[in-house]
Amino acid sequence: MRFPIKKSVALLGAAAMMVSVAACGSDNASTSDNSGSKDGKSTVTVWSWDTTINDAAEAFMKANPNITVKVTNVGTSAQTQVSLNNAISAGSGAPDISLMEYHSIAQFALSGAIEDLTDKTSGFESDYPEGIWKGVQVNGKVYGLPVDSGPNALFYNKATFDKAGITEAPKTWEEYYQDAKKIRALGGDYYITSDAGDNNQSTVFMSLIAQAGGTPFKVDGEKVSIDLTGDEGTKKAVEYWQRMIDEDLINTKVTSWSDEWNKGLGDGTIASLVTGAWMPGNLLSGAAQASGNFRVATVPQWNEGDDLNSFNGGSSLTLIKGTKNADAAFKFMEYVTHDKEGIKNRVASGAFPADTTSFKSDYYLNGTDDLNKYFGGQKYTEVLAQAAEQNVGDFEFLPFWSQVQNTFGDYAGKAYRKEEKLSKSMEDFQKSLIDYAKGQGFTVE
Repeated sequence: MRFPIKKSVALLGAAAMMVSVAACGSDNASTSDNSGSKDGKSTVTVWSWDTTINDAAEAFMKANPNITVKVTNVGTSAQTQVSLNNAISAGSGAPDISLMEYHSIAQFALSGAIEDLTDKTSGFESDYPEGIWKGVQVNGKVYGLPVDSGPNALFYNKATFDKAGITEAPKTWEEYYQDAKKIRALGGDYYITSDAGDNNQSTVFMSLIAQAGGTPFKVDGEKVSIDLTGDEGTKKAVEYWQRMIDEDLINTKVTSWSDEWNKGLGDGTIASLVTGAWMPGNLLSGAAQASGNFRVATVPQWNEGDDLNSFNGGSSLTLIKGTKNADAAFKFMEYVTHDKEGIKNRVASGAFPADTTSFKSDYYLNGTDDLNKYFGGQKYTEVLAQAAEQNVGDFEFLPFWSQVQNTFGDYAGKAYRKEEKLSKSMEDFQKSLIDYAKGQGFTVE
């Protein structure tokens, strides 16, 4: 399929890089020296920022001596996307396989850069939670095999909650609001969470919208719709978060992933965060002093008795269009994502799984000694497995999601600084995304 995307903008750090995403034919997308040789031996090239893929590759090669797997880390997820865009545009240098976050799949699928795997994956859907399997589909077609997942969970500092007189994790967002007031009443820098409205928070905010039932984006081939002002779930999330900002119940000055953020998580002044199930290892390394204080719960619900969740992150392996070694490449993809030993190998290296079997397995549920201690002996893995199997809505990613992520803070940040209301920020953000979509050749409905 040829798709009229004129260009895709990816921001790498503070620099903007303009890269063309051309529709790629099967003859030129991947031109690395990876074709099968006459002696039956093959070399498969993989781009991945996830180091557990390296461990899986070593195990795979022992079991498949005729296939050599070369894994290259070309940087973060965003950097990998930029490099892949450049290689595809140049018609050479692309790998056979690339790790790709779920929110990036639509962009590469609709531009014809990755293979449709639908025929190769018949029956696979029963091995994954609904939300994860949805993440690798575009217009009903499968374009990736799930590697890991990021179901949201509430990570909270029990010591701070106890100090505020809160005896259990909030089950609803109304309870979360009431708990936020109790924690703020401790004075000083105590807040239930932090959110500066920066680009890093774009996925967090969108996952809040998704859990509220929001569907602000729709994709149908060359047609997209963008509605951040009238969509009911979006309005619900925006109004709720506006109340939190107005009443000074969230720390809007500390940006996520900063040293100050880690310090707040460590000393308990940032008392919780809702984020993906991949977070435990980051807490262990970034907020080590809070060891023994943190606990995990499923996310608060908008209505008591509901069992809804959304995702923040997660990635899949995709097969690049035009690879000369598709069979060997797909065999490795299956091993990493769909073979018990391949999955077990990655989980042992610290990965959060994507498949339902692993969520019930001892090799996942037993956790690690360090994290079991960090979460005060709580069976944190059981909570995260439960989060992965909660119901999800029909939230869709736009096929230029990097633009959403990299401009979110330009608009939302004004509301967090109390320069305007969040609803106004979303109105302006919507206009900018519509203009961008039209500039890329999409029809906006």
